[in-house]
Amino acid sequence: MKRLLLLTTLALLPLFVSAADDPGYTLRLKDHRYQPSVLHIPANTRIRLEVINQDASPEEFESSDFPAEKIVMPNSRMSLFIGPFKPGRYGFYGDFHQPTAQGSLIVE
Repeated sequence: MKRLLLLTTLALLPLFVSAADDPGYTLRLKDHRYQPSVLHIPANTRIRLEVINQDASPEEFESSDFPAEKIVMPNSRMSLFIGPFKPGRYGFYGDFHQPTAQGSLIVE
């Protein structure tokens, strides 16, 4: 039994190390606007993106340029992994407040 646990732990270790190595970036939602509205990230790198919703209503982080769709509840936070991206500009938005909750990733 101990050997099985050890083998399982060793098999999963690269997943934990990989997640820990991913750089982290933070977006805040306040008054249904992303802050910052433009986020610069490195090319060819997977990142951990934390979205902090400081509003009293939920928001759905979403993009038509890359696969992402996740709800962040009021006064809470969520994280997701995105990328790696080629250099360029990638838009994202808050699906529940599209007129104001707009932003871009600048990948360099």
